Amino acid sequence: MEDEAAPHLMANLWADAVGEGGYMASREICRCCDQHKARSPRVVRFHAQRQDTASSGWQRLVELVEEAAADGREVFQPLVELSPTERRQIVTLPPTIAKLTDVKHLVLYGSNLVRIPPEIGAMTNLEEFTPYTSHRLHWFPYELTRCRQLKASTVSTRSLYGNFKIRPPFPPLQPGRASIRDLDISDLDPKVWGTDVIQACSVCSRPIAEAGLYQVWISLRVGTDTLPLLVNACSPACIDTLPIPPDGYVPTPHTGGSGIAQPRADYS
Repeated sequence: MEDEAAPHLMANLWADAVGEGGYMASREICRCCDQHKARSPRVVRFHAQRQDTASSGWQRLVELVEEAAADGREVFQPLVELSPTERRQIVTLPPTIAKLTDVKHLVLYGSNLVRIPPEIGAMTNLEEFTPYTSHRLHWFPYELTRCRQLKASTVSTRSLYGNFKIRPPFPPLQPGRASIRDLDISDLDPKVWGTDVIQACSVCSRPIAEAGLYQVWISLRVGTDTLPLLVNACSPACIDTLPIPPDGYVPTPHTGGSGIAQPRADYS
């Protein structure tokens, strides 16, 4: 009798991107988006967590960014060089990632991130973006569209606002302001604004301090995925220049909330 064929084993494509202790030990559980079924429309909010810049994980990450900028590496996967405790301390990336102009592949597999800073748009040679299994990362900055070379992405799409499988709602955004005189844009509440600082227009790069602040959501194809992008615009005119979303998504920029009608979820 012939031996039965050996079972086919699926390779772990990201085995070298996990780091010490595995990714489950280094992140918090998020229940913002149901991974398996659609829910009735409800109000969701941004994650309120602020980055602890005094933590050892943050200090080491800042060092790693500087090292990568200095040596011109093309693949940057900083989390593998942090302990599980340190990885859990990282909820965003330092704005100095703008220096990583040689990086072609950014790997953030299994992170505890809740937001990506707009400075990612300065990574002009970025070709591949891998925040896979970062289940607390529900949206991305519109500035990601400035990475013109970005052709491939690996994202846990079921964790995204407005994803075509589950259609979770988008957090409601604040009313537009023609002036920010009564708003400290250097110390914002992340639960309200999505971030703690907004410096420049996502569209034209004009300083927000010199203009107004108008936030909208838009879903666009970036890399190989359609992503929910947060736009911080200085004027309605900048919003008017935004591209048209692909079929199957909210067809115009919008301000989120449970009242926004989305296409039906695709359970297949």
